[in-house]
Amino acid sequence: MPRNGLAIDSEDSLAIRAAWLHYAGGLTQAAVAKRLGIANVKAHRLITRATQNGAIKVTIDGDIAECVALETELADRFGLEYCEVTPDLGEEGLPIRTLGVAGAAFLRREISGGQNRTIGLGHGRTLSAAVNEMPRFDARGVQFVSLLGGLTRNYAANPHDVMHRIAEKTGAAAYVMPVPFFANTLEDRSVLLSQRGVSDVFGLAASADLKVVGIGTSRPEASLVSSGMIEGTEIRDVQQKGGVGEMLGHFFDAQGAPIETMLTERTLSIGLDDIRDARIVALAGGDEKTGAIRSVLMSGCLSGLITDERTAMALVKNEPS
Repeated sequence: MPRNGLAIDSEDSLAIRAAWLHYAGGLTQAAVAKRLGIANVKAHRLITRATQNGAIKVTIDGDIAECVALETELADRFGLEYCEVTPDLGEEGLPIRTLGVAGAAFLRREISGGQNRTIGLGHGRTLSAAVNEMPRFDARGVQFVSLLGGLTRNYAANPHDVMHRIAEKTGAAAYVMPVPFFANTLEDRSVLLSQRGVSDVFGLAASADLKVVGIGTSRPEASLVSSGMIEGTEIRDVQQKGGVGEMLGHFFDAQGAPIETMLTERTLSIGLDDIRDARIVALAGGDEKTGAIRSVLMSGCLSGLITDERTAMALVKNEPS
């Protein structure tokens, strides 16, 4: 379901959108006016209104009517318990800025809420942006655990790993998986899993109260390939077998069915059996990821989604990626 079911005043909604564009998107008041098709003086008044209403803090509190409508439709269509649609800031490519701000706010709420003893985290550019946006605060009542191997095939560090940074920002314990995301062979995977402590981290990951993940694509330029996690021949195999979306190393076709690939038995992450009944919230968006996000939504594995307005509209309209 969306974050709330309250009726929203249209002028308040417009004021919140203007505040997002100005404070989160970095647009000048003149640029905000141009984006919204209003006079400069009205843009100024809307931003002032949001400020006077107490919406402008470290984050922006308030809802935008169009975003709430999209949240409701996505939640109903895909059976989500939680859905958040962030305003379109006009970013080119991945909407890193708007999703980073929203992801940081979500993590802060979940950490401070006291309901989660263990929070599992994936990795990727969007999750990395969310952690970068988080302020420093004390979260020592919570522990974090990586949901997947954090190294490349050559045992190099993953540039989008978030575990060390979230530990630094919160002071909380953070348990990493000191293994590659995908092993080179099935035998290598068995050896890695037999190492002292690795199986304990896998157990902790599987039992995490909340799992926050990214969503990947099966395109040749996918982050999995560019970061050195997998090779071009492997992503082509995924495509040939109908793979569209990826979550935690598991690939799904356009209808949301999991597919078997040359990577399946070599994946070092929590298994599908540990995903099905878990509380999993994905942070993902962008035109190039629409098909992948829909694929993972169709799998029924997600209980929550945080995405941007443009992507939400494409998902609702069932537009191709």
